[in-house]
Amino acid sequence: MRCCAIWFLARGSSPYFLDPKSQSYGSQRKEAQDAARALGIKLVFLTAASEREIDAAFADIAQQRIRALMVGPSAYFIWSRREQILGLAARHAIPAIYSLRDWTAAGGLMSYGPIVSDTYRRLGVYAGKILKGAPPADLPIEQSSRFEYVINVKAAKALNLEIPPKLLALSDEVIE
Repeated sequence: MRCCAIWFLARGSSPYFLDPKSQSYGSQRKEAQDAARALGIKLVFLTAASEREIDAAFADIAQQRIRALMVGPSAYFIWSRREQILGLAARHAIPAIYSLRDWTAAGGLMSYGPIVSDTYRRLGVYAGKILKGAPPADLPIEQSSRFEYVINVKAAKALNLEIPPKLLALSDEVIE
């Protein structure tokens, strides 16, 4: 919920699309609620845990003429339903922000999230410590500290959106 998500939220009440079966569903929902409340913004939660529920959610989004969507991180969304979600967002002309760069590289409008290669590198450091005999329970819990903001200008043009120059300047990468 950083700069790019705030831009989306500022466009009116926006839905946050979550997978209710995700292990982090509760924490994602609470964190988003807290951020929206602090900004005085209305946040609506939509959930879907199957292909059919995703289709129905996008039909509702289109019918309600919702102007933007945030898609929460979920292994199910990322690995099983990414193409479906990207396709529905494009078909219904719904600007969406995603949690990982891979979504934006695959045609999504924008993403803000942890740098995946950095996460894997940290995982390797942890594995090395365990292989050298460190008890896993003694290792500190870490969260990502490096994030990237990526914009897909081609997707913006397809949605007939003009990305403000300030957001382009703030991005870590612009996909043409």
